[in-house]
Amino acid sequence: MASETLKGLTAETLADRAYRAIRDAVTTGELRPGQKVTERGLAERLSVSPTPVREAIRRLEQDGLLERTGPRTVQVTAVGDAAIQDLAEVEVALRGMVARFAARHASPAQLDQLDAVLDEADDLLIVIKQRQQAGQEVARHLDRLLDAMQRFNEGVEACAHNPVLVRLLGQTRVFSWPERRARLIERIAEDDRFGLDRYGSHRALVRALRAGDSAAAEALVIEDARGGLSDLLAAPATPATADRT
Repeated sequence: MASETLKGLTAETLADRAYRAIRDAVTTGELRPGQKVTERGLAERLSVSPTPVREAIRRLEQDGLLERTGPRTVQVTAVGDAAIQDLAEVEVALRGMVARFAARHASPAQLDQLDAVLDEADDLLIVIKQRQQAGQEVARHLDRLLDAMQRFNEGVEACAHNPVLVRLLGQTRVFSWPERRARLIERIAEDDRFGLDRYGSHRALVRALRAGDSAAAEALVIEDARGGLSDLLAAPATPATADRT
């Protein structure tokens, strides 16, 4: 019985990993709209058996990212602008719900960690600004800042103590983290103040979480998420890589 449970957990983990890997390939343009792929080709690409890939494909079909063209063949769905906007609204709403749950369930230790991440980000912002003024390279420090912001977002999700909600959010994100990061770097290269107008809301969010103010936390995150997605959707897509499937 224990071995069967372990096998089930392993299969589920592999399916989750396959799902995330294929979804990232689709959202970053590595797998292009209209491109056909096979279960076997994806399994070889990910170095797993076809079983977890089959489950991942089923979930991606439900997400509308893949559509079946044959018993073992699917193609990447060509998602229109209207569908992307609809997906963005779903993501914004779910992120707001995560913040609402976080205000109810965050522990003091988790909130202290969020403040620590923002302290680190503050220090990096100072260094980045100083280096920009001196005409020095900032790519390494910018990478660290984006890593800190990703840890902050993951920390807020952990505060929600709702894995089902967090999983739904992961499935409905308009951009995977690699694509989001690429677009952020692209926009910051054009405007070194890009996104900083919303940075202050992170501190306000932590204050709302400490106060247990779920309505304020949700409103802050919705405003930030809506503005951020709007800006990123306006950015040009990163070039698709060569087909390797």
